Amino acid sequence: MATNKRRSKNPLEVHGALWLSAGGASLAGHGRIELLRAVAEHGSITQAAKAFGMSYKAAWDAIDTMNQRANQPVVERSIGGKGGGATKITDFGQRLIARYEQVHAVHQRFLGLIEQGAMDLDQEFSLLKVLNMKTSARNQWLGTVTAVRAGAVNDDIEVALPGGQCLAATVTRASTESLALRPQMAVIVLIKSSAVMLAVDLTGARVSARNRIEGRVASVTPGAVNAEVVLRAEGGVEVVAVVPQGAVAELGLSPGAEATALIKASDVVLAVVS
Repeated sequence: MATNKRRSKNPLEVHGALWLSAGGASLAGHGRIELLRAVAEHGSITQAAKAFGMSYKAAWDAIDTMNQRANQPVVERSIGGKGGGATKITDFGQRLIARYEQVHAVHQRFLGLIEQGAMDLDQEFSLLKVLNMKTSARNQWLGTVTAVRAGAVNDDIEVALPGGQCLAATVTRASTESLALRPQMAVIVLIKSSAVMLAVDLTGARVSARNRIEGRVASVTPGAVNAEVVLRAEGGVEVVAVVPQGAVAELGLSPGAEATALIKASDVVLAVVS
């Protein structure tokens, strides 16, 4: 019990810093962007440095480094003249500040998604949850391409699932090239629940569906006409199928019953993270 309390009081967290670079060299991070904001507000490196709590030399060195490493100046400074010296953020510098803030917001959101979906070590890690991917396909799995067999019009792609199951997908040659599918590549497998057929007692039977996933019924949710049946296979892979209510009774689909999910290769959709 004490161990569980320590876990709840000290959950694992994710932290990360965002830095922009140019030519492989560090250009700007949160601190330098805030310094640029201060220069834009005060119109003076001296005043910006005071507001930022740093020396003039440190502020100027940081700005000079950004000016040198960026493909154009972020700050322009004029010395002397009738009205005295002036310092201003260039249009490029203003765009840099705005773009950094946009990217920073996405970065913080991504860190939050990782923390929510990956830092509970008692739960399986799901990249799909981290990506916050939403589609109409009830079955979504992360797999690895194990083979690509080219055909005249369509290609045959083999994908291994986390539970060790192997799926075949038939995709067009254009799709193979567009997705750059190759062995050892991570892909997202999408299958609509309406494309999943369930069967029992298939010993010795021959079917046209190339994909078979064996497991036990985890749950049955009845509806007015159809029922949603969740089949749990090895490795925690769950297959969702929508079947007629009559078939549920006829096949004896109840929690704990053995069943096989049948899926045509043409019903398997592959996606990649670009």
